[in-house]
Amino acid sequence: MLMMSDEAHFHLDGYVNKQNCRFWVAENPRELHQRPLHNANLSVWCGISTVGIVGPYFFEDEGATVTVTSGGYVEMLSNFLRPQLRSLRVNMEEMWFQQDGATAHTARASMTVFRQMFPQHVVSRFGDVPWLPRSPDLSACDFFLWGYFKSKVYVLKPRTVDDLKVPIREEIAIVPQEMLVNVMQNFEERLRTSVLQEGRHLSDIIFRN
Repeated sequence: MLMMSDEAHFHLDGYVNKQNCRFWVAENPRELHQRPLHNANLSVWCGISTVGIVGPYFFEDEGATVTVTSGGYVEMLSNFLRPQLRSLRVNMEEMWFQQDGATAHTARASMTVFRQMFPQHVVSRFGDVPWLPRSPDLSACDFFLWGYFKSKVYVLKPRTVDDLKVPIREEIAIVPQEMLVNVMQNFEERLRTSVLQEGRHLSDIIFRN
């Protein structure tokens, strides 16, 4: 079983950090996306697999959003992800865990914890299986999860960060398992196509009607 993971910034005005990301959304992707300055936001981590979504985990310090550091990431792995997987009765020695190459993810302290949790099953830069840089077309979080949540959580127009947390938690809790299975099957299709096309753009998947 594979779990894919990532973080995204959710802003109160509906802006989602799209750096290095590509995902399906309702609006025209060629429209100019202005980045708000000093806008209240959440830094949200999730892991997605066929058995469910683990998360959300909010990177905070006394209620204020903080930058994801190696120390904060290790704390999340040890005190949040590990207990969550145990509650799902997941055999972590058999699970493959994917993450991108962000510095906080691949720092020595982070990778040490990963290797303990997922021995010989880390899909990442410096991991057991290398993960391609800048590959949002192959990341379930990028091509599905963040865009899907964006279309849901802003419907009630949350006015505070705490208001924003509520729909994020609620929407994660009600994602059908069938949808997750379909997403991960789509990832496998994308991966096969990427291999056949020797790493070139996945035009048949990304742009087909």
